Amino acid sequence: MPPRSIAACLGLLGLLMATQAAASISLNATRIVFDGDHKEANITVRNGNQDVLIQSWVDMNDASASRAPFAVTPPLARVFAKEQQLLRILYEGTGMPTDRESVVWLNVQEIPKASEAENTLQLAIRQRIKIFYRPAGLTGSALQAPAQLEWSLARHGSQTLLQVKNPTLYHVSMADIKVQAVLASDSTMIAPGEQKQFALAAPVAGGPVQLSFSSINDYGAQNHYSAPLFSGATLPAHATESRLYP
Repeated sequence: MPPRSIAACLGLLGLLMATQAAASISLNATRIVFDGDHKEANITVRNGNQDVLIQSWVDMNDASASRAPFAVTPPLARVFAKEQQLLRILYEGTGMPTDRESVVWLNVQEIPKASEAENTLQLAIRQRIKIFYRPAGLTGSALQAPAQLEWSLARHGSQTLLQVKNPTLYHVSMADIKVQAVLASDSTMIAPGEQKQFALAAPVAGGPVQLSFSSINDYGAQNHYSAPLFSGATLPAHATESRLYP
């Protein structure tokens, strides 16, 4: 089929079919911290201007999308326009590590009400946020974890590598990791005991050079950190300021 004919067909299809893909629902948090001292965690789903069904579940975010040992109630709910629904997340009691923080994912899928208009394609939109399961009795604190990360510079041939190790029991979510204004990563999360490295796009001197990054805490606030780095030396960073995460 000639290109003009294909373009004409696609244009006609666009006129005949309206696509409704905007999400009607929103969540009142960007992350959930499940405190192991408590039996459940909650999140509120707010609905917009149309009646919807929502289906909710928790998975492990692995290749098989295996089910996590958590239940969401109600798993299926009808939420009327301009109303909201409280979701309760319950832990089954076993299946998660007890010596460190773990991450699973909450899925909230919006199933829109059937459209009365003809030739309308409707999409079920899924929102996913992290659940940080924090067992009771962990030492240290998630708030202090970003400042305890161990940073160092290393050389690999002509390339400079930024290395970071997380010696804490908590996950650290980071954004805008830079060395001397050279972006190393726009966003990443480092798990307890994990070590990561980032290849810098431009070489930097042996030191001192300035490291800066932001971390996201339990409340969605963005905290800024900085530290001077020397080649081969491992150093923690210190906080410089805090602000609400947009």
